[in-house]
Amino acid sequence: MSSDKVLVGVIGGSGLYNLGNLTLVKHVNPETPWGFPSSPIAISSLPSGALVAFVARHGTEHSISPSHIPVRANIAALKSLGVRTIIAFSAVGSLREEIRPGDFILPSQIIDRTKGIRPTTFFEGTGLVAHTGFSDPYSPKLAAWLEKAVVAALEAEGRGVKLHTSKTMVVMEGPHFSTRAESLMYRQWGGDLIGMTALPEAKLAREAEISFALIATATDYDAWRPHEAGVTAAEVFKILKQNADTSRHVAAHVIESLLASADEAILGEEAGSMQFSFMGPPANHSNAALAYVLPEYFKAE
Repeated sequence: MSSDKVLVGVIGGSGLYNLGNLTLVKHVNPETPWGFPSSPIAISSLPSGALVAFVARHGTEHSISPSHIPVRANIAALKSLGVRTIIAFSAVGSLREEIRPGDFILPSQIIDRTKGIRPTTFFEGTGLVAHTGFSDPYSPKLAAWLEKAVVAALEAEGRGVKLHTSKTMVVMEGPHFSTRAESLMYRQWGGDLIGMTALPEAKLAREAEISFALIATATDYDAWRPHEAGVTAAEVFKILKQNADTSRHVAAHVIESLLASADEAILGEEAGSMQFSFMGPPANHSNAALAYVLPEYFKAE
């Protein structure tokens, strides 16, 4: 475990492969019980001197597909650095006319359409079952605080980018985009956004007792709009750079504000949330992997 404590981590999605607007301090690449993270973790300094950890979800060259992201390693590595709060960014498709390409969104709910091929828990193969509460997939206090902070950051940038809140994200397996029939079905289900990476990231952060919220950036309208061509990677790329530049600005602004507030209710929102999830006493399950990600409860073998 690293001795360098960094309270806030950022996970960058498609198009957001660095926080180049901050001052790089160093790269670290911790090997976790689940392997190495998607990319070396960049530790950068904010103007105040506070530190933030950044990992590129798909790798710095976007070489990792949604189904094969080492999510357990990403979350565990951030936890090993002392991260208590994660703000993740993700490029998504819009299932609603009012959510336009270029808009930012704070989703509050998730519909899981992944196919069970992604490892979703740290407890697999440990001999201990944990049933983790997930009714609110994004930490409510953090999400509520972020709404005001993101609006302030977007207004300060002055590009007129709109923020939507309280939306439902459909998470599909990928790497292919939706069919028109699927896109229409997701709208009927109440989905507002569609993406490929929000899970199992949010579930693993909850298991690791890390406060977690997602800032989504819309790049396209998926395939539901009649008489219009379906989404293509080329179309998405047109919006990615614009969204990424704004995401860097937003990340720096909200993290600086969050650390300046030192609000323990937000930074430590998920602390202790796992204590009633275990189907057996943690003291009876010494395990090196669980001790790595949850040293609050487990000891190494």
